[in-house]
Amino acid sequence: MTSMLPGALVGLLAAVAVLLILSAWRQPPRSGTDRRRGSGQRLARLLAQAGWPSVAPAVLAAGSVLAALVGGIVAGAMTGLPVVALLGAIAIGSAPILLVRRRARQRTELARAAWPEAVDTMVAGIRAGLGLPEALASVSVSGPDALQPLFASAVSEHRATGSFEAALDRLQDDAADAVADRVVVALRLARELGGTSVGEVLRTLSTMLREDARIRAEIRGRQSWTVSAARMAVAAPWITLLLLSTRPEAVVAFATPGGSAVLAAAAVLSALAYLMMTRLARLPELSRLAS
Repeated sequence: MTSMLPGALVGLLAAVAVLLILSAWRQPPRSGTDRRRGSGQRLARLLAQAGWPSVAPAVLAAGSVLAALVGGIVAGAMTGLPVVALLGAIAIGSAPILLVRRRARQRTELARAAWPEAVDTMVAGIRAGLGLPEALASVSVSGPDALQPLFASAVSEHRATGSFEAALDRLQDDAADAVADRVVVALRLARELGGTSVGEVLRTLSTMLREDARIRAEIRGRQSWTVSAARMAVAAPWITLLLLSTRPEAVVAFATPGGSAVLAAAAVLSALAYLMMTRLARLPELSRLAS
């Protein structure tokens, strides 16, 4: 066990170096203060989208570092291979951020699926004789659960300022989503047109949103098995390596410089293949609209 620890420590130091290099390449060089502020804002926005706005970005960063340390130590202790310790540190260290991104993506998809229902609620209110501000307020009470807090904030803004435009700006800023941008633009247009055109604009918008959601869901359903198979193909060699690490002769083979080079090359190729797969499977995203 004692001979295994130096390898783990070397792997941990290498993992920290790799993380620092990657963080420096993510964007053009800026001052240290601007760089920290920009990273903190991105993490804060990601945490808010994931539904954890009270979690500080520093907590997420600290959790990632702690997970990297634990992953590197465990991988190094199990195999005694510095390169495996490095790979374990990188893999486990990235898990917290990947978890937050996955949750943020799921919540975004859930909210996007709820927008047609929210528009239908406004249309029903307009048919019942409500004005556009009152129809907007009805969504905060009887609209989809995923969007009620957003509309409640917009209603509070309208009551505080008396400006429907300010309420729409608040809705667009809080939602921070391309679909929400289009809903807000449609509401502005409906506000300008007035009369019977309000319901027609909103009904057309609801139809478009439902059709877009249906097409996207169909595409995701057709490619889901391909994505799952690709993930299994990437994970299978490393599961095999984990099983082989229980045999001393396999550990001895990979402890050589050539064996370490093979593992490092395999890790790079696996990462590139996974990134390529995710990029090819990614659907085109709607662009944000200026408020």
